Amino acid sequence: MADDAKGSSIPGGIPRVGLPEDARLDTLAVREGLPPSPWGENSEALYLTSSFVHPDAATAARRFANEEEAFVYSRFSNPTVMMMERRLAALEGTEACIATSSGMSAIMLLVMGLLKSGDHVVCSRSVFGSTIKLLQGEFGKFGVQTTFVSQTDLAEWKSALQPNTKLLFAETPTNPLTEVCDVAALADIAHAHGALLAVDNCFASPALQQPAKMGADFIIHSGTKYLDGQGRVIAGALCGPARYVNDVFTPVMRTVGMSLSPFNAWVVLKGMETLSVRMKAQTASAAVLAEWLEAHPGVERVYYPGLKSHPQHELAMRQQGGQGGAVVAFIVKGGANAATDGGRAAAFHVIDHTRICSITANLGDTKTTITHPASTSHGRLTEPQRQAAGITQGLIRVAVGLEDIEDIKADLARGLNSL
Repeated sequence: MADDAKGSSIPGGIPRVGLPEDARLDTLAVREGLPPSPWGENSEALYLTSSFVHPDAATAARRFANEEEAFVYSRFSNPTVMMMERRLAALEGTEACIATSSGMSAIMLLVMGLLKSGDHVVCSRSVFGSTIKLLQGEFGKFGVQTTFVSQTDLAEWKSALQPNTKLLFAETPTNPLTEVCDVAALADIAHAHGALLAVDNCFASPALQQPAKMGADFIIHSGTKYLDGQGRVIAGALCGPARYVNDVFTPVMRTVGMSLSPFNAWVVLKGMETLSVRMKAQTASAAVLAEWLEAHPGVERVYYPGLKSHPQHELAMRQQGGQGGAVVAFIVKGGANAATDGGRAAAFHVIDHTRICSITANLGDTKTTITHPASTSHGRLTEPQRQAAGITQGLIRVAVGLEDIEDIKADLARGLNSL
């Protein structure tokens, strides 16, 4: 291995791929991981094993005591999972990454590792509905307090800080209204208070933005979405400094076991190889769709960071490399029942008239998906919580895939034109 290889191997440790230090994102997405086995495979190997054999009892004892780096048990160490972790950490520009069984389990790992009863979190009220339920409901039962604030109002974030605030949590862009927060400003607020900042980067992915470069301490991913890119597996990940991954999160993972299976890790690993080209194509199509929707008489409002009408358009363009992402949300004009059902019937009408879009709450797929957030992804929230987050009954979210965008426009027009 060359002396200037990226992350050259540590004596007695698990070796790294011999990539140049200046390897760029698209190269890292294809090449980072582990060196091939002695068999010389070109496509990364899938290690479907629960445990690993040691040469003698003394070596086994050292490895179980973390005195020697090696693979021990797939609940917390597996070569295929490590390949995915190293690749995602490289893409996000963080020192390390720990993979989890889902995106929600990554958030659970973050909170379990960092916080204790009596600690306080400041969180955007516009985050994914399950994140709100996890922080407020489940962790609230164990004494972790959470204050929810406006995604975009920095003054609210500052005023919500308490002496026991340990963590700020944001998602940018948000699901489904694509609100964008100022990551660098939130990092400054958190660090000035002695707190940490975690950012859910699921919607943008590292192909569009790298929050760690803007000051975020931890990056959360649902690998189920754009990292896999084809709706095949459930997966999650938590990226951040090596000292936290190794000394804080890995011991929790080893005990609690929200582990990512090697097979699912392998699927996400291979998905990341095409992340950049997929995001470019899907983002380009989403921009076309957003402009078309904004001009349609059946649409009341469009939420898309790439539009100049978006409240955080300029910030999004700075943070997301000049791209708006692949998710578009819009409110349909109410229809006959708007006064009584808030536009829900009109939204259902548009969704039910599609013939190409998949009616599912998942996103990040090569297939365009369409959903009604108020009754699906945010359906477990109370109506006041939904209203506070801006999730109205007339809102539809479209995650644009790789189909011909003219076909997707025609698919939505079928319902919009007949309201």
